[in-house]
Amino acid sequence: MQYSLGPVLYFWPKATMQAFYRQAIEQPLDVVYLGETVCSKRRELKLADYMSIAHELREAGKQVCLSTMTLLEAPSELRELKRYCENGEFLLEANDMSAVQMLHEAGLPFVGGAAINCYNQHTLSLLIDQGMIRWLMPVELSGDWLASILRQPEIQQRRHLFATEVFAFGHLPLAWSARCFTARSENRHKDQCELCCIRYPKGRTVTSQDGRDVFVLNGIQTQSGERYNLVNQLPGMHSQVDMVRLSPEIDDTWVWLERFRANEQGEAPVALANNECNGYWLKLAGMMQQ
Repeated sequence: MQYSLGPVLYFWPKATMQAFYRQAIEQPLDVVYLGETVCSKRRELKLADYMSIAHELREAGKQVCLSTMTLLEAPSELRELKRYCENGEFLLEANDMSAVQMLHEAGLPFVGGAAINCYNQHTLSLLIDQGMIRWLMPVELSGDWLASILRQPEIQQRRHLFATEVFAFGHLPLAWSARCFTARSENRHKDQCELCCIRYPKGRTVTSQDGRDVFVLNGIQTQSGERYNLVNQLPGMHSQVDMVRLSPEIDDTWVWLERFRANEQGEAPVALANNECNGYWLKLAGMMQQ
């Protein structure tokens, strides 16, 4: 089983990002995803900066994949997407169908991100035929669902053409909106947000009236309030999952990577905290923990 580090979903200062990826060089990771996937106004790191980091990671033996934006809202964002697609060196994670189309037209392979609505074998087959070589399944689907789709005849015929990746750690990206909820929470208009999300390196938590963490606001992205953690489900994944993804956090990312690797065969289970969940993988309500 391989381990990947997803793109940083939050808005961190440039120095923080660079320090984080210097640490990633030393970690037992197989794949590292780089790029801004949430908001085009977050420009602490530009494509040239990501390319520089990508070269360092590649020299350290990591596979690097550039991640594209999930919700494109302007022609300028399409032009930036085209620059990513034409980088000439690194694989791309396509997080919307415009990226899939561009990469397919260019004859380039790609990773299919979880935001692409791929819920059945017909869509999965289409994406494979368009050049997808790795697939991060939608975060709200279960292990049973994954096993079922991989058993479908048209997928079995193509199984050698793609790898399956699962989002296994971090606050789940659930939805994207044209409205910026972080700005709204500070009574700011989206166009005058002053990039206030940089003050929330873990996002901004929304609690229910009874005090439960319901959501995390991360700019235009809404995440799960509780952290998703499949560390104890790893032993049952080996027959269907090729790669597990850990989503970066400002604290303890490397500690959790070590815990995941230690429990790959079920030899070092971890007691989950009260603010962690694993319901979706187990075909339960997403906020549940079992």
